[in-house]
Amino acid sequence: MGNLNDEKIQKVLARVGLGSRRQIEQWILNKRIIVNNKVAAIGDRITPSCQVKLDGNIVDISHKPETDRILIYNKPLGEICTRYDPEGRTNVFENLPSLTSRKRWVMVGRLDINSQGLLLFTTNGDYANKLMHPSHKISRRYKVRAYGEISQAQIRKLTEGVMLEDGMARFDKIKLVRKLGNNSWYDISITSGKNRIIRRMLASQNLSVNKLIRVSYGSYALPSELKQSNYQYVKFLEL
Repeated sequence: MGNLNDEKIQKVLARVGLGSRRQIEQWILNKRIIVNNKVAAIGDRITPSCQVKLDGNIVDISHKPETDRILIYNKPLGEICTRYDPEGRTNVFENLPSLTSRKRWVMVGRLDINSQGLLLFTTNGDYANKLMHPSHKISRRYKVRAYGEISQAQIRKLTEGVMLEDGMARFDKIKLVRKLGNNSWYDISITSGKNRIIRRMLASQNLSVNKLIRVSYGSYALPSELKQSNYQYVKFLEL
């Protein structure tokens, strides 16, 4: 039985704004976190008296974070969703407001380099984890332009489920909005956050996506006045 004051290490580090629980779990697997001179393991619990290091740097786990923030960022094409890139490409973090040394922006969900629209960032790792965790089944909505023809039977199939290389996947909703020559615009909602899921699902029906814009994530919607590469602070909402 654990100490009354102990908590899982990833929960503590997420609370002080170090990253999301999922990120921290990966750091643990990569042996980047040391607790009391021992390599941390998934499931370890710590108390306020423990010494925690990330990449050799001591983390102040007793720190009470400043008021947490959350913002919406309008990602343009060509920006990547990683902090560091060996090719030197522009990343989404470069346009975010600066934080104190104890804080960092945690990204909620990703968009690939060829996708655009709403990205959420918060300094609250616990909240980020809730937004991303599959158990909460939070819907993401997209406007998608794709090349090719699709039948009502295929649309029905996409909502019932298609088999991809990493398992079954389904849209919560797909609606044909309008046709433009050989292209068509679709309104698509999905709860899955798997990598390139919309592109892969439409490809299974011989549709090629040439534009993908995320317009909402749960209760957060992309403000119509928010220009690309700009951000807007928003309120924390109940999940």
